[in-house]
Amino acid sequence: MLKRVNITGNPNIGVYISANDDVAIVPHNILDSHLEVLKEALDVNIVTCSIAGSNLSGALMAGNSNGFIVSPQIYDKELNTLKEAGIENIALLPDKYTAVGNILAVNDKGAIVSSKVSDNAINVIEETLNVDVVKTSIAGFDIVGSLMAVTNKGFLIHKDSNPDDLTFLQKVFGVEGNIGTVNRGVPLIGACSIANSHGVIVGEDTTGPEMARIEESLGFLDTF
Repeated sequence: MLKRVNITGNPNIGVYISANDDVAIVPHNILDSHLEVLKEALDVNIVTCSIAGSNLSGALMAGNSNGFIVSPQIYDKELNTLKEAGIENIALLPDKYTAVGNILAVNDKGAIVSSKVSDNAINVIEETLNVDVVKTSIAGFDIVGSLMAVTNKGFLIHKDSNPDDLTFLQKVFGVEGNIGTVNRGVPLIGACSIANSHGVIVGEDTTGPEMARIEESLGFLDTF
């Protein structure tokens, strides 16, 4: 299912919410009406929790069906909240980088991370998420998590990516993908969308042609 809404009052919805196929971690200030949109579009349980005292859970964590990688700055009480909500498999990124969601893109078959991430961090990601991890950049940028949305059905990446990028990512993630934009030309797909295998949510500024490309790339046919 494809939904178009500014959940946080901000089109950069991907930095506020992190989701896999089962759960979405959302900030405390989200409206009840927007929670219903999340539940309907993504078919997930909702966990309300800050990360490192911030509402930016989408920027500070990322995961797949096997678990989540989270900023090393997360508070103990926040980690306990996530685990009490049933998210047992969580690992802190053992690195100086805190914006995990900006530098990691993952589905159930593979993952890519910024070339600046340490080998020790890659080992933790691989063990926690049970996928092979490859260091790379996209369109010359290291913030790979911000530049793409990937699920177990497909992916959409930064508009300046080249055919070699597409071929490489298709091998890593085991799904087909395409280039595109959201929110009327914004190439930061990951920062401006929330996606899993059940659906995707994009900002209200996303145009009809952009929606069609998202449908084609991520495999969702119901548009609202």
